[in-house]
Amino acid sequence: MTTGAAARLRGLRWLLTGLFTALNAAGLLLVAWLMLDLDEQKGEQALDAGLSRVPPLVVRQLEFTDGKLDTRALFGDSITVACPQFAVLPAGGGQFEPYLSGMSCVDVDLAVLSELAADAVRARAPQSAYVRAVDGKLVRVYAQPFTSANGPYVGAVVAHADAQLEKDRRDRRVLLVALGCVILIGALGGTGHVLSGLAIRPAAIALDQHEEMLNGVAHDLRRPVTGLRALADTAMRNPGSMGKVLPRIMRLSKRMGGIVGTQLMHAKFEAGVQQLAIQSVQLDQLVSAVVEDIPAEGARITFTAVPTRVDADPDMIGRAVENLIGNAIQHGHLPHTDPVVHVSVGNGRVVVADEGPGLDPVAAQRALQRFSSSGGSTGLGLYLVQRIVHAHGGTLGIYRSETGGAIFEIALPTGSR
Repeated sequence: MTTGAAARLRGLRWLLTGLFTALNAAGLLLVAWLMLDLDEQKGEQALDAGLSRVPPLVVRQLEFTDGKLDTRALFGDSITVACPQFAVLPAGGGQFEPYLSGMSCVDVDLAVLSELAADAVRARAPQSAYVRAVDGKLVRVYAQPFTSANGPYVGAVVAHADAQLEKDRRDRRVLLVALGCVILIGALGGTGHVLSGLAIRPAAIALDQHEEMLNGVAHDLRRPVTGLRALADTAMRNPGSMGKVLPRIMRLSKRMGGIVGTQLMHAKFEAGVQQLAIQSVQLDQLVSAVVEDIPAEGARITFTAVPTRVDADPDMIGRAVENLIGNAIQHGHLPHTDPVVHVSVGNGRVVVADEGPGLDPVAAQRALQRFSSSGGSTGLGLYLVQRIVHAHGGTLGIYRSETGGAIFEIALPTGSR
């Protein structure tokens, strides 16, 4: 089945796969972004923690009086010869020469540091930012403003350190997370496709089976419908032949009713709504009535029985026996020969044997499966026989006779209610 409902079902599968993948990918990417953002914040906090300890130590040793900055207290202090390096820069009301620590850890343009110092003075609060060094490396800068002796802000101490290692570490983390997301999203897509396939598989199987069933029903009904049309045409053109035509019309109608009844019973079994109307049944009489009513259509049917009483649903058991006999008439004969069917009843068993080519064990098991017919029919007959027999607590056996024909045996629990 390549178009229509099947095509829409395949489209639905891809839609379900896309929705499943998109929703899970959105959640995954959100979590990844939050993790990377948190990691970046932690990296910045670690850099700022190392930088923010420097300006307070420097400010405590500075004196700004009468427009002059006194940095003599810093001479000999280990902070001036260690990383991170710092600079004391004028801003706002400060007019003094910049002071640079003696350690050169990373080379940053003094104008860039002066801009951050001015920002800190204007904000009257510490400022931090990323800038680029002269050689292009990433640098983290932390500026803390300081005041003169009489109060106004005159400058800022700007500490800066190499942040390239932290950036490289973060870039590697981003790459690994991105690669992991791609792999996980691919896995999610594959998982979603499998799950959506499992979800729609029953519907796909049902569609295939319904199409096979409809094709089989159309095939099974084609001949009786054609026959009915021919008989009706004959009766209309020759009203005197009605007495001969009417029995054949009745047989064809009964056959069509049997086809429809089989489909209805199958649908009820598959839906789980078929219920047994158990009662005490004289099995030999029930099978005898079935044999008498079934249209032989050139076949020879023999019947032998001994009185047997079982607890069963007579309609369903009658349908099972009718299906077995019909199957024997249709398939149980050699080419160019008339079917011969032997039906016997005794001790709770119904045996239907034919004189056809028989069935090997593999073909017998395949014959009990749904839609297994190779002759264009629905292939539900033997499948329903097995379902009916099992529903009664009985068994269905398939054997090959010594002469080569097939033997079907229904064994029901015997008893009386």
